[in-house]
Amino acid sequence: MLLERFRTAKQAEVEALQAMQAQGALPPVYGGQRPDFTAALTRCAAGSPLAVVAEYKRASPSRGVICESLEVEEVARQYAVAGASAVSVLTEETFFRGRLDYLARAADPALYNGLRVPLLRKDFIFDPLQVRATAATPASALLLIVRLTPDAATLRALREQAESYGIQAVVEIFDAEDLRLARESGARIIQVNARDLETLAIDRDACLQLVRAFPPVNGELWIAASGMSSPQHLVAAAEAGYHAALVGSALMENGTPGEALAALLGATAQNGGERTC
Repeated sequence: MLLERFRTAKQAEVEALQAMQAQGALPPVYGGQRPDFTAALTRCAAGSPLAVVAEYKRASPSRGVICESLEVEEVARQYAVAGASAVSVLTEETFFRGRLDYLARAADPALYNGLRVPLLRKDFIFDPLQVRATAATPASALLLIVRLTPDAATLRALREQAESYGIQAVVEIFDAEDLRLARESGARIIQVNARDLETLAIDRDACLQLVRAFPPVNGELWIAASGMSSPQHLVAAAEAGYHAALVGSALMENGTPGEALAALLGATAQNGGERTC
């Protein structure tokens, strides 16, 4: 299973963190302000039907190399200017060619002229020391995947640990059983991944059906992820009940991520994106 390959790839990182902890050498917790990720999911660019979390993504298992010519600072700046509500940063190294220090680089306030947006650490996190390592960065949110930690008590513990540092947890699901566990764990931000982890195929219809069958409750915020690449996809997700969409490959693939995001949001506004989030 692909997730098990990801877990195996992260084991060396966990072991390195364990050694650092034993030596009292873990980096200090970030002391600066973390922009509110939850609030960002309720803010849309003008005319957009939902918030867009724009992703810095150099490579992926399904696509191989997507774009390695652009540094994270420049892409984050472009996204902020183009109307991203938040920026997702891939930090996994083996499959996605990311780095943890991309978060600090993307958070440099000199990039934004007051437009700084919250950052999501997108990685494969299943150990408390990975949460602690995230706390040493300026990330406002991190990703937890139900199928990496298929136990509600473990999910809750990791989420609460993250929240103790002022970091929100985005809990990713694939189906109704994942949703049951996410809700049992007290998840407040639900991300639905439309990609089948075995075939890597995208099924946006299943993604839409899930939120219609189990609408957000108790103030949950829902994010549609994977295969979001057109104005019609954003409008359909908003109409189904999603609050935000995560868009990555479609923005990065041509090497002009800011222009691609601006075009996507502009075209969405022209194609029925009147709802305000």
